Amino acid sequence: MRHRTSTRKPRAGYALLMVLSFTAIASLVLAATLGRTLTNAKLNNRSNEYNVTGNAAEAAVEKAVARLGYDFQIYGLGAVSGNLALYQAGIPNEDTFWNTFAFSDGNGHANQTYVGMVTNNYTGPLPSQYPGLYTARAPIYRVISNARLASGGVVTGTCQEDVLLALVPLTQYAIFYNGLLEFSTCAAMTVNGRVHANGSIYTGTGASLTFNGTVTSTGTISSPAWNGQGPSWSDKGTFKGSPTSRTNVPSLALSIGSTNVHDALELPPAGEGPTSTKGESRFFNQAQTVLLISNAVVTMQIQASLNYHVPGADPAPLLLTSTNIPSALATNFPFLITTNTFTDQRENKAVQTTQIDVGKYAAWIKTNATILSKFPTGSGSYPTILYVADNRTTTSSQLAGVRLTNGAAPPANGGLGWSVATPNPLYVLGHYNCTNSAYLGTTNTTSSVPCAFMSDALTILSPAWQDSKSANSYTTRSATNTTVNAAILTGIVPSTGSTSTTFSGGVHNLPRLLEDWNSPSTRTLTLNTAIMNLFNSKSATHVFVNPGTYYDPPTRQFSYDLNFQDPAKQPPGIPCAMVLVRLNWATPPANTITYNVTP
Repeated sequence: MRHRTSTRKPRAGYALLMVLSFTAIASLVLAATLGRTLTNAKLNNRSNEYNVTGNAAEAAVEKAVARLGYDFQIYGLGAVSGNLALYQAGIPNEDTFWNTFAFSDGNGHANQTYVGMVTNNYTGPLPSQYPGLYTARAPIYRVISNARLASGGVVTGTCQEDVLLALVPLTQYAIFYNGLLEFSTCAAMTVNGRVHANGSIYTGTGASLTFNGTVTSTGTISSPAWNGQGPSWSDKGTFKGSPTSRTNVPSLALSIGSTNVHDALELPPAGEGPTSTKGESRFFNQAQTVLLISNAVVTMQIQASLNYHVPGADPAPLLLTSTNIPSALATNFPFLITTNTFTDQRENKAVQTTQIDVGKYAAWIKTNATILSKFPTGSGSYPTILYVADNRTTTSSQLAGVRLTNGAAPPANGGLGWSVATPNPLYVLGHYNCTNSAYLGTTNTTSSVPCAFMSDALTILSPAWQDSKSANSYTTRSATNTTVNAAILTGIVPSTGSTSTTFSGGVHNLPRLLEDWNSPSTRTLTLNTAIMNLFNSKSATHVFVNPGTYYDPPTRQFSYDLNFQDPAKQPPGIPCAMVLVRLNWATPPANTITYNVTP
């Protein structure tokens, strides 16, 4: 009898083997899944850690940038360079939360933020949010922070920001006011450059007002009733800039301070260092030639800048002195007369005048041995700023003033030009800074050099002016066509209300006038300029009176001098607006300070 062979046991073995194989595969899959889950969890944790530490690093950078920017805009570049250690030590510590992080500066220093200068000589246009503006010889600072979790941190978050401390010459603006800017009741005016006011701007005229550049205001731009007229103005201004206008923009800080700005014109008080923040802002210290007039003595102090300090820091200035009598002045200072007087009918005072013949002064500084010992020919150094202060005693019916005459050809100083600064009211008699007579009455300034007037107040007198008629009716003082090519930085008597007796005169009357510009026919005042009002006048303080009392207005041909758009053609001594510009932001590799952003 045959016996059958059973197949059940091998099949059972195969089934067990398959079960074990599937179990092993499942275990591998489970292990892989668990591994992936653990890896994903680690990656997520690290990603979260990177975001958190990156935010912490950004907070450290922003803290340093905020403090640096405050010092820059309040105290200037000197404060920034002097406070680097303060910014570097200023990691976030305002709350115990920040104890979660360990900060470093990317350069091996714990509890530090890196703050260092990238360049001190950036020159060029500003980014697109500042159309048409540029800076020259400005520093760029780099701020970097690295941050890790203080306990068990494995990821380093980083942040880097480059900031430009832009120094924008105020002559980049056709008109710059450090307060309310009024175009109210102006004659026909076209403004071809940028306009800015650290305050509101009022427009409104019965003529026409056109802005071809961007207009910005920290306040509003409106057309209220003003100077006793309006508000139904026929023209409230046509804005053609790109962008046309902006309101509520941040206030622009000034390199000479944004408050008590008139101090920059005044003599330094005893004990104030010329390289202090306040001292460096004074035109007395920025000037290479300082002319001081007292009752008995005239002194010229000649000083040169050393080691990049202001000229006022010269440890060995040279002095020229003379008794204040005509015969002595004719010998020692042949460009100077201190005996002329005339009446300023707006101020209703006799002006005791320090009168400077600009043409004679230009020749004198080229030949005077003492001047040449400080500024030898070919040295590249020039006396580009003259500071004048008439400190003579005056009565209540007198006013000390400075007057410039024969100014068609001011000192060229190798093309750098020449500026005059004075705490006194300044009077400019005749054509100024136009050596080519063919360009008189035009906007052609190719024959001019960079020049500026910086004074308590500015009055322009035509070539027809006669001191002997100054006390007579203004109708006896017929003006002639006049051309003045210079930037103007001066004060005003501000409006105190909306009536015609409380009006400042507006920007069109910022250059004061004392003549009849409409008899026997209408005359033209051609002014190629940039207009800056940074303060209220302290010496010439009588309020503006509308035409018909001490003057009748000319045809005003006020134009922005396009030379001032060239960095090489800025008038000496012109203050700057201080603008912090965030140039580049990056997350650099950890522990590096040399990472440069590729445009």
